[in-house]
Amino acid sequence: MGHAHSHDHHDHFHDTRNMNRKALIFTLLLTSTIMIVEFVGGLWTNSLALLSDAGHMLSDASSLALSLIAISFAMRPPSPNKTFGYYRFEMMAALFNGVTLFVIAGFIIYEAIGRFAAPPNVASGTMIFIATIGLIANLGSATILLKKGDVEGNLNMKSAYLHVLGDLLGSVGAIIAGVVMYFFEWYIADPIISVVVALLILKSAWGVFKESMHVLMEGVPRHMDFEEVEHALSSLEGVVKVHDLHIWAITSGMDMLSAHIVVEDDVDEQVVLQRAIDILYEQFKLEHSTIQIEKSEIVHGKLNI
Repeated sequence: MGHAHSHDHHDHFHDTRNMNRKALIFTLLLTSTIMIVEFVGGLWTNSLALLSDAGHMLSDASSLALSLIAISFAMRPPSPNKTFGYYRFEMMAALFNGVTLFVIAGFIIYEAIGRFAAPPNVASGTMIFIATIGLIANLGSATILLKKGDVEGNLNMKSAYLHVLGDLLGSVGAIIAGVVMYFFEWYIADPIISVVVALLILKSAWGVFKESMHVLMEGVPRHMDFEEVEHALSSLEGVVKVHDLHIWAITSGMDMLSAHIVVEDDVDEQVVLQRAIDILYEQFKLEHSTIQIEKSEIVHGKLNI
């Protein structure tokens, strides 16, 4: 039995999450402040676009807080009861964030439908001013998450970033609607823009939901080719066959593998094991691999998965 693990990789995980944590704290404070401004402004101007953006920001503030909690949990060390640690909490947070994006988008569309028949008057000048403040703040939040956080490699951070991006789109939409209403008094622009923003939010929500469910269901990481890994191990000198191969991810960037490798009776199993560990790391960047080496006399019960 062999196990490959890198302490440097573990330290890198904690360093990355510390950076993600700082980026989320700043973004949460900024988002909460602008949320209050847009909510008050939406009530004052009677703008659904502003109110929907403020509602989305409320969801975002909650989601950012949850992402922050998830990172704090992920940084806790493994325990006898949680031998893989608490990394999966990040995937649960990402899933929840994806669901809240669906809910918010649905609420915006529902409210917009009621306004299509009789669009109310909107104080468009004030609306543009407030939405512009929101846009600047959202650009700042998005920039911080992109530069300081691991948006590409961490699904939890990606879900938080998509929430902020949804806010940014909402602010842009509110500005566009405000300009149209200011110059043309076409007040139906307010619910139309709201629906467009909601549909963009739904598109992002589906991506987060699908990916987080894939990880929680222990699917093969998207960047990994199962058959290619199996072929690489089977092609090693002295290997008879590979069976019960499993590849999954604990959280974003933490891929795992376990496998049974049957070898010829006259080969040195430790040499095969080392070659397997090396090829998994060099070709597939798999640092967490557990491999059981077997010879012909080994008999075990049927493995159902």
